[in-house]
Amino acid sequence: MSGILYEEASFGTFLLVTVIMGGAGAWMTGRACALTWRPYYMLVFYLLVLSFGVRFIHFALFEATLLSLHYWIVDALFVWIVGSIGFRYTRTNQMVSQYYWLYVKSGPFAWRAI
Repeated sequence: MSGILYEEASFGTFLLVTVIMGGAGAWMTGRACALTWRPYYMLVFYLLVLSFGVRFIHFALFEATLLSLHYWIVDALFVWIVGSIGFRYTRTNQMVSQYYWLYVKSGPFAWRAI
């Protein structure tokens, strides 16, 4: 897997920076955008900025390549997936709790009309 997902010497570095720190930041960004009723395209912009931050942490702390398109795409894709899941999960809970007379949950990421 080394070389495809991460360039550092250990998987632990990738796990710490991208998965734990980047994932937590992406989830909270998605949650914040949903709670403030921002549209999805604003979330995509914020996650793009966050992915640059994740790549910079790899560079600054673990001597990875800063301007590596391949590894930035890996980080950006992971951040985008987690942020989108956080956004949709929060938006679903928001819709069914705020508009309980109109919608019911039809899963963790969807709602339907009553």
